[in-house]
Amino acid sequence: MRILLLTQFCEPETHITKAVLFARALAAEGNEVQILTGFPNYPGGKVFPGYRIKVLQRETIGGVPILRVPLYPSHDSSGIGRALNYGTFAASASLLGTLFAKRPDIIYVWHPPLTVGVAAIILGFTKRAPFVYDILDLWPDTLEATGAIRSRRILDLVSMLAMWVYRKSGHVVVQSTGFKRALVARGVPENHVDVILNWSNEDQLRLVHDPEIAAMVGAGERFNVVFAGTMGKAQGIQTVLEAAQLTRESDPDIQFVLVGGGIEVDALKAAALRMGLDNVLFLPVMPITDVGKVMDAADVLLAHLIDVPLFEITIPGKMQAYLSVGKPVLMAVRGEAAEIISASGGGIACEPGDPMALADAVVKLSKMEPSELREMGKRGQAFYRAELSVETGTRRFLEVFRRTLDKRQGRRSSDGML
Repeated sequence: MRILLLTQFCEPETHITKAVLFARALAAEGNEVQILTGFPNYPGGKVFPGYRIKVLQRETIGGVPILRVPLYPSHDSSGIGRALNYGTFAASASLLGTLFAKRPDIIYVWHPPLTVGVAAIILGFTKRAPFVYDILDLWPDTLEATGAIRSRRILDLVSMLAMWVYRKSGHVVVQSTGFKRALVARGVPENHVDVILNWSNEDQLRLVHDPEIAAMVGAGERFNVVFAGTMGKAQGIQTVLEAAQLTRESDPDIQFVLVGGGIEVDALKAAALRMGLDNVLFLPVMPITDVGKVMDAADVLLAHLIDVPLFEITIPGKMQAYLSVGKPVLMAVRGEAAEIISASGGGIACEPGDPMALADAVVKLSKMEPSELREMGKRGQAFYRAELSVETGTRRFLEVFRRTLDKRQGRRSSDGML
């Protein structure tokens, strides 16, 4: 089948797993795939080197044809900047996608942001193709939980827009059973929603030993707890700093290594300086291949989200990345993510937002024998390959695509009989 992947984010932005990697997996199954996306600018809000925003740009990455359309680059804390970023891409994708993207049999849409759903509805109409809407963040819940939007009126409008997108979609895919329960409770038919867990960026994220990085983080001399990813309000990294303060005196060999960018990074660096945390090391945003070098020097990989009800049904994307590389995982998140880590045998969970609980969990892991930690990592990696890999996920998505097309074809046949 001909498949159009509609996503605001795409390589070389490093947090993406549902663009080129997914497209290549779909193409390997005999499908014709094209990506419609914007110009790379996440997470810094500045267009990546080698790119310049223009009306249209075609390129090929990993054998996948990509059509880039203009947007307003912004990913700071400004609500207006974010709104312009999301809105301009939705408008460009709707207009230029209609004019220049090949007509697909089906459109796959990666959310967030919700505004990409508006573009999906327009493209679905102009291209006469159903779209499958893949929800990784539940809106407006995430916006409210992180404080991105506080106005009840705006949150209600976002909720109405979300329901409109769900109704217009050919099918909805969510990343957790909790997300599915939430949508069904809001009136989305249960048979309109499937659960397919996300996967890791398998073709780029691998452990690579780098003597320079190993020396920089003191691998072998310090017990390195590595957090890799965006540091925004949702991640609650202030708790990690407070846990580092607790372990600084009692367990001086423990070090927290925080890799990545985000709107909270500058404030976190200032806080660490005030607190005198010489056991916290900040590393900048780096190519995903270099992230693999830092992970290789890690003893444990850390995920943390703030303690709000929404995140009990949220699966942080870094969980799959961590499991895939075969390192022990410390999941400071309640709910489904913690349950998956426990079921995998690839790590342990602790309470989020609780510095003492996090410090205790880190100390517990640091006291384990290296062989125990290695076995823990192997169990997690085996679980990932069986349940969460891109191969497994692609197979499940293709089943959803076929059912969605069959449903649409059945509706057309029924209409033709009337």
